[in-house]
Order: sequence, then C-alpha cells, then structure tokens
Amino acid sequence: MSSGYLRNGNFEVSPKKTDMKKTVLIGKTALPEWETTGFVEYISGGPQPEGMFFPVAHGVHAVRLGNEATISQKLKVKPGSLYSLTFGASRTCAQEEVLRVSVPPQSGDLPLQTLYNSFGGDVYAWAFVPKTSEVTVTFHNPGVQEDPACGPLLDAVAIKELVHPNYTEGNLVKNGGFEEGPHRLVNSTQGVLLPPKQEDVTSPLPGWIIESLKAVKFIDSKNFNVPFGQAAIELVAGKESAIAQVVRTSPGQTYSLSFVVGDAKNDCHGSMMVEAFAARDKLKVTHTSVGGGHVKTASLKFKAFEARTRITFFSGFYHTKKNDIGSLCGPVIDQIVVSHVA
Repeated sequence: MSSGYLRNGNFEVSPKKTDMKKTVLIGKTALPEWETTGFVEYISGGPQPEGMFFPVAHGVHAVRLGNEATISQKLKVKPGSLYSLTFGASRTCAQEEVLRVSVPPQSGDLPLQTLYNSFGGDVYAWAFVPKTSEVTVTFHNPGVQEDPACGPLLDAVAIKELVHPNYTEGNLVKNGGFEEGPHRLVNSTQGVLLPPKQEDVTSPLPGWIIESLKAVKFIDSKNFNVPFGQAAIELVAGKESAIAQVVRTSPGQTYSLSFVVGDAKNDCHGSMMVEAFAARDKLKVTHTSVGGGHVKTASLKFKAFEARTRITFFSGFYHTKKNDIGSLCGPVIDQIVVSHVA
C-alpha cells in the first residue's frame, strides 16, 4: 500500500438498509470494510432532517461519531516505515469536538473547534510508524456531549507511505522544498493541515517538526501558487503556526540560510511577515500580498555554536481571506537551504 484511499475510505459503499435504523448503523460490521462501536451515523451531505446542514466536501457520504463511538480498519503495512493518514474531518455542533486518531501504540487528539475554513471542509494529516505488519487504524470520539448525536464528521480517509528524506548536495536541510508530504485528496482544493507535535509526535512532513500550538498547511501546485516544485507550506495561524528542523552544524562555522516567502494566490491579502530563527540570529521578512502569488527570496547568515542548530519559521501576523473572513490563511514558505559560507 503506497498511496490512496483505505478500503471504502470515502464511505461511498453504503450499508445495507437492514443494517441501519434511519441513519444509525446497527451492528459492528454494518459499514462495509469498517468495524464500528457505539453511536455511528451514516449520513449524506446537505440539509439534515433535524434542520442542520452537513458539509461533505469529499464526496456524498460520511460518518458521524457520537459519544464514545469508534470506527476502525485493519491494514497491512511495513514495520518501521513512515506512514501518513489524510482525512476530511469537521465538527457538526457548536460544542468542542475532538477526533482521536490511533494506530497503537500511537494516539493523538485533534481538536476540531478551530475551523481553518468557513465551510467545514478541513483536511488533516496524521503520521505514524508501525511496529508490526498489521495495524488497526481507529477514529474515536472521546467526548461526552449533552447531545449524543453531536460528534465529528469523517468524510474521507487515505494513506501514503512517506519516504525518509535524504540530504541533497549543498543543502543541510532535509525536504527543504517540502516535496515529500502526505497524500492529497483528489477532490480537495483546501490543502492538508499538519497538526502540531503535541497532537502527533510523528511529523507527516518528513524532516520537519510542527512546533506550534496550531496546524500549518501543506499546499500543492494544483490548487495554490507554489514558488517551487509541487508543494510548499502555508503558515495559517500566525505565531501559533511554526515549523522547525534541527540541522547538523560545526561550532564556530558560518552558514547561510536562504528561503522563499510569498502568498498562495488564494485571496490572502495584506502585510505579511515571516520570522526566521537560526542559532542566535533572526530575520524578519515582510511581504505585502495583493493575492497575486508574488514571491521573494530572503537570506540570513548565522554562526553555529553547537553540533546541532535549530532553524525555525513562523508567521508574524494572523490573516484571513479577503472575501471569506472565516478562512485562515497566511504567508507561504518554500525552498529552504542551509549551506556553508566559505
């Protein structure tokens, strides 16, 4: 399994009518290819009988996990390899909702109360390194809400085996162009949110640490303006959106850190600023976005004091889209290079 949906990962293979009571699944094998426990609903996107509206951004059908409900599927994997799950998830009620993702012994809780876009079509990645050749992927709603029908909506689940990146000649940064990253859902135009390390200790962005309180966004050249190659990172949550990497350095040696800053041509306007840190030096790079996908290159010289030097990037300001203030956005970074200065 290299990349693509899990079996019935988009939930478009429907349960039998005899395995449902209205929208509620009956029995743990009612949902084809999945096992369920607790109050799990199989729903179609759009207006609901109780007056709500469920956005199903990546198809027609989705599952909703009620209090303490789970869905799970067994997968064949390679022990020790790096995998990333990609899934469309959104909250359905105004209450705080959490989606717990687990591949034992790893587990992470993704809070869904932060909506990164206004229509609920957020896509997340979550990475893991399996210890065995068969694992169980589980999505669980650990919350106990006043309304048992409240709970996270899951509308697509895919997986990708990631490549551990190597150094390229002349660059001490691994995956500096962000070309290696999680699976991108074919019918998603929103990019993929990469959760912070306290929610996923294994980064779905090989080589990098998501070192912030909120997610950063992995964006692709098909749907966004990307300065180089096929992918880049958008810092969508201000100073709460940061990435870092620890690079090997020689104490006393001077290095150059260069990178590209721009906007994704996605209606994100205004005065942007990316702050870059390396050892004891820092650089603030301003970029005034008019939403045109313009980019600029910046560089910083720094002196290493240890055998390992952390480089960090974050956005100085918070931004929302000009014509959609419910959607978070921010500056794009790409093409990060650390090289020796002779």
